[in-house]
Amino acid sequence: MSKAMGSVPSSLWTLLLPFLFLLALHLATMASRGRSSLVRSLVSKLEAERELEGLDRAVWYQADLAAMPAALAAKFVQLGEDDETAAFIRDSLEQSDWLFTQLYYNLAKSLLSWFYCQTDINGLLGRGGMFVVSRAQVQLLAAASATPLAAAAPLPALLDLGAGDGAPTASLAPFFEQTFVTEVSAPMRRACQARGFTVLELDAWAAEPAAFDAISALNLLDRCARPLTIVRDVHRALRPGGLLLVALVLPFRPYVEAVAGHRPEEVMAVRGETFREQVESAVEVFGGEGFLLESWARVPYLCQGDLNRPLYHLDNGLFLFRRVEKEE
Repeated sequence: MSKAMGSVPSSLWTLLLPFLFLLALHLATMASRGRSSLVRSLVSKLEAERELEGLDRAVWYQADLAAMPAALAAKFVQLGEDDETAAFIRDSLEQSDWLFTQLYYNLAKSLLSWFYCQTDINGLLGRGGMFVVSRAQVQLLAAASATPLAAAAPLPALLDLGAGDGAPTASLAPFFEQTFVTEVSAPMRRACQARGFTVLELDAWAAEPAAFDAISALNLLDRCARPLTIVRDVHRALRPGGLLLVALVLPFRPYVEAVAGHRPEEVMAVRGETFREQVESAVEVFGGEGFLLESWARVPYLCQGDLNRPLYHLDNGLFLFRRVEKEE
């Protein structure tokens, strides 16, 4: 054994050898395919990088207000790419270039997919980080409401539903004394606990009425089986005048990971063909459930890249609602 290998404890080599063998096998299989999927992935990533470099990212935040009802257009808050958003994009671009790390992720994903869903795999590997809104953007959105948010005068309690690894929650937590979260994925729950958030059981949060000053559902309602039930439980769990922050990918296309057929049990009737039409429809849906629109914005829903793309992004409608009494 070489001096370099001899400096590593034999117990560690026992753990590493199976992985190294699988990695070698994986690379050998890829090499046997001529140009291989690796080469195709790298070419695809380079093309996506050029596309991203040439993109005017300001369009991610723009909305066609002239075609909207005046009352809805008046509540629009113009946001833009700030330092926190730019840092996430920069880190994603950098990490997508870590070739051996990305190869490890691909190999681990192919093995873990036999036993875990994609969300659990991301939690186990600590990858696939999401970005929805920055702290500064949250403050700008809330500044247009009757309840501005300030870290110097935090509200008592926030609940973030479907918090994932807690990274999006971290943008909201400074404005609250306590932060509670829910999450289906066990690896993601552990990540939330590591950030210092209190993890609640999935149904426990809805049992006590008027328990929270604010509740957030960031890109959750198109990924759960019973979105309308969640919205009604939120209304019950919020204190009078409490805030609801919702992020929706538009166009609204529900997909439930853990359900056969991947279709939700309840239909959330967000209708329309364009972003503008779906924004109007979403506001109507929440209005019918006892939520008054305070402000809204358009933001990108960002996800860390991989070997194929340096960054993934979707259009998000970001809505701040206030709880009001339902009309009977």
